[in-house]
Amino acid sequence: MVATSDSSQVWQPGQRELKNSGIVQLMRALGAPSYEELIRISLAEPERYWRTVMRECAIAWDQAPAGYVDLSRGPQFPSWFPGGKLNWVNTIYAWAQNPATAQQTAVVGERENGNASSLTYAQLEQRVRDFAAGLAQQGIKQGDRIGLLMENGVEATVSLLAIVHLGALVVPLFSGFGVDAIVARLSAAQARMVIATTGFSRRARRVDMQGALRDAWRQLPLLEHVIWKRAEEEAPQDARDLDWQEMATVAQGNGQNPISVTSDTPFMVIYTSGTTGKPKGVVHTHGGFPIKIAHDALIHFDVHHGDVYCWPADLGWIAGTLILGCALLRGATLVCYDGAPDYPDWSRMSRIVERYQVTHFGSAPTLIRGMASHEEQALAGNRSTVRLLITAGESIAPEHFNWFQQRFGDGAAPLINYTGGTEVSGALLASVPIRPIPPSGFNTISPGVAVDVVNPDGQSVTGEVGELAVRAPFVGMTQSFWRDDARYLETYWQTIPGIWVHGDLVLRTPEGNFFMMGRSDDTLKVAGKRLGPAEVEEVVLELPDLAEAAAIGVADADKGQKLVVFVVPKPGAAVSADQLRVNVISHVDKRLGRPFRPGNVHVVWQLPKTRSSKIMRRVIRSAYCGLPEGDLSSLDNPAALDEVRAAGSPMPAA
Repeated sequence: MVATSDSSQVWQPGQRELKNSGIVQLMRALGAPSYEELIRISLAEPERYWRTVMRECAIAWDQAPAGYVDLSRGPQFPSWFPGGKLNWVNTIYAWAQNPATAQQTAVVGERENGNASSLTYAQLEQRVRDFAAGLAQQGIKQGDRIGLLMENGVEATVSLLAIVHLGALVVPLFSGFGVDAIVARLSAAQARMVIATTGFSRRARRVDMQGALRDAWRQLPLLEHVIWKRAEEEAPQDARDLDWQEMATVAQGNGQNPISVTSDTPFMVIYTSGTTGKPKGVVHTHGGFPIKIAHDALIHFDVHHGDVYCWPADLGWIAGTLILGCALLRGATLVCYDGAPDYPDWSRMSRIVERYQVTHFGSAPTLIRGMASHEEQALAGNRSTVRLLITAGESIAPEHFNWFQQRFGDGAAPLINYTGGTEVSGALLASVPIRPIPPSGFNTISPGVAVDVVNPDGQSVTGEVGELAVRAPFVGMTQSFWRDDARYLETYWQTIPGIWVHGDLVLRTPEGNFFMMGRSDDTLKVAGKRLGPAEVEEVVLELPDLAEAAAIGVADADKGQKLVVFVVPKPGAAVSADQLRVNVISHVDKRLGRPFRPGNVHVVWQLPKTRSSKIMRRVIRSAYCGLPEGDLSSLDNPAALDEVRAAGSPMPAA
């Protein structure tokens, strides 16, 4: 059950946010007397809105665009800022070329063992230029696709920006991918080269990265070289191996300026997994993704020059590039961490906040739940510098939202809930720090995006669960899927013709707040009554002995679907598994009503998740029902499926 009525738990903006936040800065620039007027301008006068955004965000253009958008190919294939030329690394380089900011720290990389390295903005620009020159000596040119398989940190940041500098396309790869997943992505993108690490530390154990990539290489005839970032004692194993450090120094001082490209030139192909079919190659452009991210960093995250931004994430997912852009496009310091968030104990995140005086800290809900379950350790570090908190990636229960905002934060700093996805760059829904923020909710659509909540006929709905949709093309949307326009159109534009249907279930309240209710294909419909899995999971997690929950629907002869719930006990929970099952069934019966009483409750020790901590409900349902499990390349803990299969039902999912 979504909590919307407890006003005592709603965060209220203070004078700092109302006078000095980025969204207020943008309102002044637009001459908008209210936030409602800013929203109106963003949708009714988009050219004025985005020109003002780009000016306030100091987006560096080589040639100013002649217009806002060219829709000659239809709304599904917009060309943003026609006539403009840029390379988005130049917006970052501007901080290096300004004497007032050149010596500010741009990026910090902390390893799990505590070792750290950093670069100023001036050093970052030089390192990127040098590495780009090394790539150019190897024949890399505009339009080439380059895989990136590295732990987050200074070297990964330099590598990604060097690829963009050359006008090539980065193909991010998750550090937990196996051979098949690597082959699928690099072969589809026809990558010429990969920049990779040989391994990294996870809970003080070495995680080897070479094995899977070298096995994949045998199946990739177009892959010419791998540039390895390796430890000093590691030697090349193949004549085609190149060394990262040598690549960064071989052409020092001989690099060209960033390649100037049109705004609709791609810089990234990033693959997302589905439950069936091949991964989707989402294409993002120089004039889309970076401008949307700079916009969101200004108005949602309130990032300013000199801030310190930390949001641990794997560069293989969209969050990695998003976080990099949020910090570096805005002149902040990016703090990267590549280890386990609970190593050597649960104080690691707060110690990082203290060590680098972090002002902006982001976390996935799963990490928040873990920290809340180990509160004493999780709060050991000084967090007084934090000015704003962020959570994204999946639904978050009000109790964990409140813990993060009030306990990890100081109670005064806003917690921005943020949702969008790989295909849309940044936010569709989020919060702004000048409006009250309800626990686990979003207080606004993202300005400039015509977001709506609709029923199956495409009609707007309020006060009931509907599909998250967008009624017009928007800055940041994917250009298409890589060489697969038909699948792109089928995925987003054909469910309700003429409307982008995103695949999320959302509740919009009469007050104008929004609450995520799960994915469309995770929808539960029990005895004709529809509800999202998040609604069930939030109720279940009210029980004090439970750490995590996942709700799925399974075919039932009487009800159409029955509700099945998987729960993970909190560490040290004294209640037996049998009693937990009884408690869950009774509590759901009481809170949601008899029709939604779970048909089965299974107690497990872990839930299948991605590396970015999203619970994979559709995979749970497939494994439980004995159905094909689809692409598991993003699954971080395959052993979790063994428990799900052992609990399995013989009935197929509805």
